[in-house]
Amino acid sequence: MSKNNALFAVALITSLFFIWGFALNLNPILIPHLKKACQLNDFQSSLIDSASYIAYFLLPIPAAQFMKKYGYKGGILLGLVLFATGAFLFYPAAAVRNYAFFLGALFVVFSGAAFLETAANPYITVLGDPAGATTRINFSQSFNGLAATLAPYLGGLFILSGKNLTETETKNMSATDLNNYLNKEASSVQLPFIIIGIVVLVVAFLIYKTAFPPIVEETSHELEDDKRSLMTRIGELLKEKQLMQGVLGEFFYVGAQSCISSFFIRFSEKVAGFAEKPASFYLSMALLSFMIGRLLGTALMLVINPVKLLITYAIINVALLFVAVSVHGALAVYALMGVFFFMSIMFPTIFSLSIRGLGAKTKLGSSLVIMGIVGGAIFPPIMGRISDLTNIQTSYLVPVICFVYIGYFAIINLKVKKVEMVASH
Repeated sequence: MSKNNALFAVALITSLFFIWGFALNLNPILIPHLKKACQLNDFQSSLIDSASYIAYFLLPIPAAQFMKKYGYKGGILLGLVLFATGAFLFYPAAAVRNYAFFLGALFVVFSGAAFLETAANPYITVLGDPAGATTRINFSQSFNGLAATLAPYLGGLFILSGKNLTETETKNMSATDLNNYLNKEASSVQLPFIIIGIVVLVVAFLIYKTAFPPIVEETSHELEDDKRSLMTRIGELLKEKQLMQGVLGEFFYVGAQSCISSFFIRFSEKVAGFAEKPASFYLSMALLSFMIGRLLGTALMLVINPVKLLITYAIINVALLFVAVSVHGALAVYALMGVFFFMSIMFPTIFSLSIRGLGAKTKLGSSLVIMGIVGGAIFPPIMGRISDLTNIQTSYLVPVICFVYIGYFAIINLKVKKVEMVASH
């Protein structure tokens, strides 16, 4: 490839980081929005996260197997088509205002995202000069952070109406007026998701027309390993204590991350009295602090043991969450915003610690770690149920448990002096 073509290829793969980052960080907007439009309780609205993250549990290994047969490009194209299809399904889902339809559309979107994430993290590292692999993945991951910042801001701007009916207003409305109001609320997702679907298809077309260099990754050891059955290899990996502790670490981390962000707007409304549009702006700022935290954390790791940094950040997050559940008003929201900053380094650090020393088993081991993302499907419903039974503030004790395990995981890895960051989410 010429230098210009290589740069264009890197730019296209980098756009994938933005695409799945944008989708994931629209969930905190969709949760309060569909809660209102479909008249849901907190537990029911939390299933938005479940529909999204369960795809990450089911798809990584099939995606890896698909790409082994059809290549990275084939896997990326399939992922983009699935993503766009799910986005387009939001239109009929909103037209009939059916919550199960919305959940199905989200599952399709994130099935595509699972393909993209499975492909993009390793592909960007091998697309070009090996000496620049770390620079490329850090550059690409910054666009994931940019998407995380923009998604709640744009979602709040174009999806949230800012109008919430009180119980009294709802009771005093006629059935026709209430139905018209709910239909109008639901319809606000139609145009944004049509635009998202079109943009994703444009990226798919550009990738289809672009000649990517052939990627040869497999060593003779990996090829020999592939001759054995998939279940045999997975069985061996399940005996890797370090790996399994890391899978559990990502399970708890993504569970905490999804809980904290998904209910942020509702928390801000109930605890600090913020309206949903200003709350979505605060969420956008919190996610900006997440991106800044990752950049700063990456720099700090050059002079501070990453494991010690992980322990410190876990302890700080536990303390901040106790503040968030103990006080009322803006201070509780600011404490929650601080948690985003100190979550920033956790996913890549846990991931990298998990797959250390796996050798030829690294690829399959990485897929198992990615499957730990299913924590994002499990913890929000637990939090939603607690919120329904008590209140939204008390439910924020759930991510406290998650950060306690992350602190434990870091402690048992204190002997590790150097960690090479190899993936992000």
